[in-house]
Amino acid sequence: MCPEYAKEIFDYLKKREEKFVLCNYMPQQPSLNPEMRAILIDWLVEENFELYHETLYLAVKMADHYLSKTPVHRELLQLVGSTTMLIASKFEERSPPCVDDFLYICDDAYKREDIISMEASILQALSFDINIPIPYRFLRRYAKCVNAGMDTLTLARYYCEMSLMEIDLVSERGSLLASACLLMALVTKDLGGWRPILQFHSGYQTADVAPVVRKLYEMLLAPPDDRLRAVRSKYSHKVFFEVSSLPLVNIDILEKAISHSVVLNDSCTSEV
Repeated sequence: MCPEYAKEIFDYLKKREEKFVLCNYMPQQPSLNPEMRAILIDWLVEENFELYHETLYLAVKMADHYLSKTPVHRELLQLVGSTTMLIASKFEERSPPCVDDFLYICDDAYKREDIISMEASILQALSFDINIPIPYRFLRRYAKCVNAGMDTLTLARYYCEMSLMEIDLVSERGSLLASACLLMALVTKDLGGWRPILQFHSGYQTADVAPVVRKLYEMLLAPPDDRLRAVRSKYSHKVFFEVSSLPLVNIDILEKAISHSVVLNDSCTSEV
């Protein structure tokens, strides 16, 4: 909405990403595994109260950062997820749900005191710094830079939301993940590859984005897990252009697009 500030804002967010770099923390979680994490996120998507997309992404980020610092028993994993969604709602939403709403979706498996205690534990573990850069913001920004249509942006959102469940993508910076999702959507829609204006605003070249694109492709190519239906179901509706039903782009076409190097030129520096 404010193009004169946008470049500086997103450059700042990219710098902040360095503070929130994660690795695969599952080896430090003796009671958890990647499948449990994926099921939790699928549940958060399903029980999202029609909240903003930003709320979901921030909740997942906070959960990952908390789990990277604190061993959690599997019986408390749902409590961690619902509490991070509560915190994210307070941060992102105009009218956040109340504690009782989260107790309800957990089928009263926990008490109010449990959520309040977990909230304090999460905030302390994160040193109360919860303004974590999320891929969704970068995705909207980069899509605007190339005037992507809502159908193309929605397809990229679908890829991005699917990526939330992949533990192997936890270590990827949000700006790079968003770039990969957008590039895949552009290629799928036959709208070209990584353009100079995207290189200028994201700071990434095609070679930087290509490895993440390949990870996304492998994720989407894998047989669907019947336990993880929420994201595919969500993006099968007409309001989301039924993008989850679109066939994957041919791998040869994708490889051709991501192997093509972009040369930055002066024309890409115009204000967006």
